[in-house]
Formats: sequence, structure tokens, C-alpha cells
Amino acid sequence: MCVMCGMTANAQMRYGITGGVSINNLKFSQDLIQVDREVGFSAGGVAEYMFPGIGFAIDFGLLYSQRGATLHLGEKKVWASDGFGIERSYLHCVEIPINLRFKFHRLNGFEDYLAPFLFAGPSITFLAGHNDISALDYNGAEVGLQVGAGVELFKNFQLSGCRNWGMTNTLQTKKLDNFYARNRSWNIRLAYFF
Repeated sequence: MCVMCGMTANAQMRYGITGGVSINNLKFSQDLIQVDREVGFSAGGVAEYMFPGIGFAIDFGLLYSQRGATLHLGEKKVWASDGFGIERSYLHCVEIPINLRFKFHRLNGFEDYLAPFLFAGPSITFLAGHNDISALDYNGAEVGLQVGAGVELFKNFQLSGCRNWGMTNTLQTKKLDNFYARNRSWNIRLAYFF
């Protein structure tokens, strides 16, 4: 307990901003229609709580992210009869990622210039808005899991890439039972810490 109190007292908190691009997809429960990936983006604030001497940190953020995919609903008569064709689904989200991070920090001073790190953790996402495709019902929130790696440059910049898997449903169709989708994305982000 004394060791943990000492580490908490020496922990370093810092804040920054981040932005990046993503390749998004919606993974449906069944392979009934073609789904095309789309490019999205994210931006927001981040924080890092570093425990000195052991290389571990907790990082979290508050991000706006634009996600979605192109859905070929017109391939199936159930939607084509209602006038749906190729529909682009836009999802505007507020994302809260929370990660456990390990930064390689004992590199004989080289870590002051370049320090690789690994991270993993949950991501809680709230749907802030969407373009209204009336064939779909949208869920208000979802939980995802992300895993990634990156490098810290000159102690202020962090370039990272991660894979995010939606663990809960993002949307479902109104006409078909048990036909739902979850978010999948690849993200590349650049952060600057003050």
C-alpha cells in the first residue's frame, strides 16, 4: 500500500489535443448485403496519467468522431421495394476511450526523442446524431475494445494507430429481426501534449 501511495504521489498528469483519420466499417450479424468501408475522422482532448519508473500509464480522452459505411440496401427486395438503394450511413459520435498504456522508457536517454508504446482498453461511444435512414434503428450508445501501438516523439507528440472492435450493437434494421451491425475501425491519430 505504501508503494502504491508513493507511485500515486509521483504520478505525472498531462493534457493535450488529438486528431486523426479512420477507416470505418459496419459488421452485420449476417452477410445479406454488401457493405463498403468509408473514411472518417476524429478530434478532441486527451489526458495521460503516467506512473514514473514503471512505464505504465492510464490515458483517456473525449473525442468527436464521424463514422459510418455505405450500405447496399437495394440488393434485397425487402428494402428495394421501399425505394432504398445504395445508402451512406453517417454516425456522429462522442467517444470516451480509456486505455492502459505501457511506454518503453529505459532506452538510455533515447526515449527523450522516440519512445514506443502499446495500449489497450475499452471505448464508450454515445451517438450524437446520424443521417436518417428510415430502414434503420440506431442505438444511443455502444461499448468497444481497442488495441494499438505508437511512438512518442520529443516527449510532446504521439503518433498512434489502433484497431477498434464494437462489442455492442450500433444499429439494426426495422424489418428484419436479428440483423444488426457493430462498428469496426482502423484509426491513425496524432496527439500533442502541453
